[in-house]
Amino acid sequence: MSKKTDQRKGGGDIENAGASVKMKKKTYEKELRRLHVELVKLQEWVRHQGLKVCVVFEGRDGAGKGGTIKAITERVSPRVFRVVALPAPTEREQSQMYLQRYMQHFPAAGEVVIFDRSWYNRAGVERVMGFCREEQAERFLELAPFGEKMMVDSGIILIKYWLEVSPEEQTRRLEARIEDGRKIWKLSPMDLESYSRWYDYSRARDAMFAATDTDFAPWFVAHSDDKKRARLNIISHLLEQIPYEELPREKVELPKRQKPGDYREPDYPFKVIPASY
Repeated sequence: MSKKTDQRKGGGDIENAGASVKMKKKTYEKELRRLHVELVKLQEWVRHQGLKVCVVFEGRDGAGKGGTIKAITERVSPRVFRVVALPAPTEREQSQMYLQRYMQHFPAAGEVVIFDRSWYNRAGVERVMGFCREEQAERFLELAPFGEKMMVDSGIILIKYWLEVSPEEQTRRLEARIEDGRKIWKLSPMDLESYSRWYDYSRARDAMFAATDTDFAPWFVAHSDDKKRARLNIISHLLEQIPYEELPREKVELPKRQKPGDYREPDYPFKVIPASY
């Protein structure tokens, strides 16, 4: 095994690695603020250079994909960082070429497109849950590297992340969704069925890595039992994958506000919301 491959695989059991003492909130927030500044610099560089960036997030239910994507995008422009989270395909989309519904969302110049689950649905949930035939899943795994090579050759920077959560932590998170009214929308009958098929998903993941972990579009694994560490590690890694420079900016000063002149506040019965807090 080459040194590069060994580093990428992590050198051991993917499901039992990455345990550590959980990060404190104060440390996390301080480091996240620093990384947010760097993400803004990256944003301006992507826009200035006309780069096309595509970031794929995959992983089991409860692995922390949504929270990581939110941490990446909460301080940047949605006009540059665009999140794609597609619903189940319509009847018309089911009749299309499989990749067709995803291709329309690929980045144009000056964009970073983040897929919250992607075309790899076919290698994961569709395969495990029987939404596609086994030969369709196999054919997808055979052709996916060719499609991704075309993306990369066209100038798209393609970065693929797999978030790996332990069985114990997944159980804790899904149980929290049941008890927390703010999170209940995250729990669907599909999630419950997926939860019961842990090792079917492990097999599907292993086959996906074996077929699509290529030199031009490798998979990067982030252990996510500690959400804070995972988010910081992924953002830091993402910044390393796209060489960027801080663009010079002119010093900004607020102009003087105009004088009121003859303007007077109107005597209008505004419908002011109640001050409940």
